[in-house]
Amino acid sequence: MKNSYKYLICLFALMMVVFAIGRLTFVWYNQDIEAVAWNQLPDIMLHGALLDMRTTAIALLVPALCVWLMPQRLRWVLVPYFCLLGIVISVTVVADMVMYEFWEFKVCAVHLSYAASPEGTTNSVSTWFLVSRGLTVMAFLLMVSVPAILLTPSHIEGKRRHWGFILTAIVAMAPINVGHCYHSAPLFHCHAATNSTFRFFDSFRDSQRYMEGEGNVGKAYTTNNELTDTLLCTERPNVLIVQWESLGSNFVKELGGIDNVTPNLSRLIPEGIFWDQYYSSSFRTDRGTVSAYSGIVSLPDVSLMKQVAVHDRLPSLAQSMHKAGYQTGYMYAGAMTNMGKMRYLMDMGFEALMDENYFDKEERKRGWGANDRTAAMKMYKTIAEVDTAARWFMVWQTISSHEPWDVPYHRLDNKILNAFAYTDQCLGELVDSLRTLPAWDNMLVIVIPDHGFLYQQTFDTGDFFHSPMLWLGGAIKEPRRMSVLMNQSDIAATLLAQMGLSHDEYPWSRNVLATDYQPSVYCNYPAGLFYKDETGETLYDLTAEKSVPIGQPVDSIRLAKALSILHHSYNSILNTPTTNPN
Repeated sequence: MKNSYKYLICLFALMMVVFAIGRLTFVWYNQDIEAVAWNQLPDIMLHGALLDMRTTAIALLVPALCVWLMPQRLRWVLVPYFCLLGIVISVTVVADMVMYEFWEFKVCAVHLSYAASPEGTTNSVSTWFLVSRGLTVMAFLLMVSVPAILLTPSHIEGKRRHWGFILTAIVAMAPINVGHCYHSAPLFHCHAATNSTFRFFDSFRDSQRYMEGEGNVGKAYTTNNELTDTLLCTERPNVLIVQWESLGSNFVKELGGIDNVTPNLSRLIPEGIFWDQYYSSSFRTDRGTVSAYSGIVSLPDVSLMKQVAVHDRLPSLAQSMHKAGYQTGYMYAGAMTNMGKMRYLMDMGFEALMDENYFDKEERKRGWGANDRTAAMKMYKTIAEVDTAARWFMVWQTISSHEPWDVPYHRLDNKILNAFAYTDQCLGELVDSLRTLPAWDNMLVIVIPDHGFLYQQTFDTGDFFHSPMLWLGGAIKEPRRMSVLMNQSDIAATLLAQMGLSHDEYPWSRNVLATDYQPSVYCNYPAGLFYKDETGETLYDLTAEKSVPIGQPVDSIRLAKALSILHHSYNSILNTPTTNPN
C-alpha cells in the first residue's frame, strides 16, 4: 500500500475500529453496573465518534509526518512507534474498563498515584484477576500494533504527501472534547461514549484548570468558638476515633440503608450522639484520612497524603491534641506504606504508629493485614494498659470491609454485606469491652467512615458521600440525634471547640455548632463535585464541565459556591501556605 492517502485512511479506519471495540468491551464488562440494551448502542457509538476521530488523528500525526518527510524510511520509524502506540491504547482502554467496575469514573491521571502503591491492587484482587486482565491488555496491544505494522510499507510514493499531514493535523486540533460525549442519557452511557485514551491524557491538565478559576468563599469557612450547644460533660475526654473502612449510608438502616447489615451500630446509636447529616469528603482512604485529621477539604485529582511538600502547611489534629497534653497513637493492622500513609501520619505528629508489625505473624495472614476482631481486641488491650491519669488521643482504622471481602465471619450470604457485618460485630465487641474499663467514664469514642462504597449506588447523586457519625462514651452529656449538615473536614474544629480548644489553625474546618456556622457540605471525587446546603443539592461533572440533573433544577448560586471552593482550595492549599481562605 504505497499510496499515502490510502495508507493513512486505512490506519484511520483501524484506529476507529479499535476504539469501537474498546467501547463495546467497556459496555459488556460493566453490564453489572448498568445494562445497556442493543438499541441503545448506536446512540453511545454516535456520541463517541467525534472524540474517537480526534484521538485517532492525534495518534496518526507521527505516521502522517513520516509519510510527508521521510517516505523512504517509513518502517524504520513507524514499527517501534506502533508498538508504543499499541501499549498506550491497550493499557488505557483496559485499565478504564477494569477500574470503572470499582470507581465508576473514567481512567485518569489519579489512577497513577494508586498504581504507584501496588499493594493496594494486590491486596484487593486475586492473582487470576491480574493475569486475565494482563492478557486482555496483550490482546488489545496485538489488535493495534500488528495490523498497523502490516499495513505500513517500506516506502511511500506519490506527490503532495504533505496534505495528508495537514488534514490529520486539522482534525487533531479540532475543538472536540469530552463534553461532546455527554448527552441526556444516563451518566454511564456518557462514560461509555468517552474515549478512554483521550480522557486519560487530557486529565493531566485538570489541576491547572482548577487553579486557573477564580474562587472566593466569603465567610463560608469562618466559624467562631461560641457554641450553640455543648455535647460533652468534660472538656478533656480521652478520645478514640474508629475510622470504619467504606461505611456509607447504604449499610446503615438509620440512614435509609439496608437492614440488618450493621445491627451493632444500630444498637449503639440510641446510646450516643448520632449525626445523620454527616458527609464524607471524598472517595478513597488517603483523601478521607487527610480530611479528618488535618481538617482539609479534598482536592479531586490530588492526594495530599502523597504531597509531602505541603505536609508542613497542613493543620494536624494530633498536634493540637499533643499541645493540650495528650499522647497520640494510630493503629492500622496492615502496611502503612500504601499511598504514603506512614509519612503523612509521622508528619502530622502521631507518636505511636501501630501497623502490621504490632501484630504477630499468624494474626496477619489475610489480604490487607490482621482482621478487625484481632485489631479491635489489640486496641482494647492498648487502652486498658494506658495509665489512668494519662490523656490520650488514638485512632483505629479498620481493614476488613474492603475487597476481597475475605473475613472469618459468615452471617450474611452476600460477601460484601457480610464483610461490613463483620466489622460491625467487631465494633460492638470493642465498645462493650471498653465499657468495663474505669477509663470509659472519661472516654469519647467517635465512629466515622473514611468514605462510602459504591454498593447499589452511583455518583449520580450525593448519596455516596452521605455517611454516619456517632459519638459514644461516658464523656457525652446525653444521647441525641444531630441533623446539622457537616463535612468530614469539620470534625477537627467541631471536636476542638467542644473541648474548649482553639481551631484557628484550621482554615478549612468549621465548628458546626458555632453561632455563625453556615450549614453546607462540599464533596468531590476525580470526576465531579457535590454541594449541598439548606436550599438543595448540586452535582457537577468536572470531566464534561457540566451540571448533572439530580431531580431538581440546576441552581447557579449553589454551583458558583461549589466552583469557588474548588478553585480557592487548589490555590490556597497547593500554591501558598495554608492560611485562612477568607
